[in-house]
Amino acid sequence: MKKFALGVDIGGTNSVFGLVDEKGEIHFEDSVLTTLASTPTSLVHEIYNRIEEKTDLINDIYGIGIGAPNGNYYSGAIEFAPNLGWKGIVPLVKIFEQRFGVKAVLTNDANAAAVGEQLFGNAKDLTNFVTITLGTGLGSGIIIDNQLVYGQNSLAGEYGHIRVVPGGRDCGCGRKGCLETYASATGVVRSIQLYDSAYKASSGILTIESPKAEDVFRLAENGDVFCSEIIDYTAKILGEALAEFACFSNPQAYVLFGGIAQSGEDFAQKVKGFMEIGILNIYKGQIEIRISSLHDKNAAVLGAASLIRKELAK
Repeated sequence: MKKFALGVDIGGTNSVFGLVDEKGEIHFEDSVLTTLASTPTSLVHEIYNRIEEKTDLINDIYGIGIGAPNGNYYSGAIEFAPNLGWKGIVPLVKIFEQRFGVKAVLTNDANAAAVGEQLFGNAKDLTNFVTITLGTGLGSGIIIDNQLVYGQNSLAGEYGHIRVVPGGRDCGCGRKGCLETYASATGVVRSIQLYDSAYKASSGILTIESPKAEDVFRLAENGDVFCSEIIDYTAKILGEALAEFACFSNPQAYVLFGGIAQSGEDFAQKVKGFMEIGILNIYKGQIEIRISSLHDKNAAVLGAASLIRKELAK
């Protein structure tokens, strides 16, 4: 019997892939520069060649799961992804299936993270939850009654673009005040410049050239008052947003994933505190805030591989 799912995470710069067994162990992992692939077909062929050249496992692959920006589950295509060199509609599933000769399935990266968290991570006991990915932007993967929610056009879960501050920060989507402009790694860095604080002048963050979100969390842990205020503000914006979102999906838990989430349980509890303040009474005390358990693994590969495993189990 074939043993491995091929998980592929397509990024604007790098595409990471790996062979995953039924226990979530990655037996081979590699990456290629997406930017060097002139066409999606050349990228797929490069992934195939790498696996064939470096392993003897190419014939042990039973299916392929792909996470990609603007990945449409229904069409199997990447559609008008702004951060990829390939423009328009890219029929990625068809290209993978033709080259590998096995079934492939495609979705966006936040959906892949939700499936991976349920199969291999900190949501194994959950049937209703939302994964919140806190990276450069903010994504969400929604699972209700054990089913991943795709929506009419495979575009459900764009929670990062719910507006939380009327007329607020400019967002890459063209609107203002979207959640991801505040509660993401990029949002935290923007808060350094835009968040008004009497402590800013004495903050250690101003001594760092091109500071990152992890610098803010590190300095806050060391007692920097300004950075602590930024984290509190970020947790407040996110917690209040999650309180509103509870009315839609009635989740058992929110599972936080990404660089900000890796800062630990303290941040998660801050988010939960603000969520509880603003949440509807019927939901109070019922929703957990969990941290992903996949941070020490390649969650993108695991999540993508989980897609095909879940698809074939239907």
